[in-house]
Amino acid sequence: MEWQELTDLTQGQSFVVERVRLTGSGVAIEGQFEPPQLAQLGIDDQVFIAAFVRSHGSIKEMERIFGVSYPTIKSRLNRITEQFDFVDTDPAPTGAADVVDRLRRGEISAQEALDELEKSR
Repeated sequence: MEWQELTDLTQGQSFVVERVRLTGSGVAIEGQFEPPQLAQLGIDDQVFIAAFVRSHGSIKEMERIFGVSYPTIKSRLNRITEQFDFVDTDPAPTGAADVVDRLRRGEISAQEALDELEKSR
């Protein structure tokens, strides 16, 4: 079964994959695996995102490919984007950097900062 067929069958409903077979070795793995977020999109949105990546994110090229206006492309990208959970690209500092930041903000004393840095060694 092609991935598009599975996407058509699920019709946008959430699903889990319970069995995976590695074609090269024939090994099968069973469990509950959530498919990647891109795979959970409808086939039309998957094609749209593939075209966006192939056009290197050029909205002008997307306008040409799909024959629609800039606002239409932006609107669709925004709609698709809302369906994703994004990885935090600016995570909170950890370790020594966190201790120093808390010290600068006055949340801990110099002695507490030294104690925490000693413990983390």
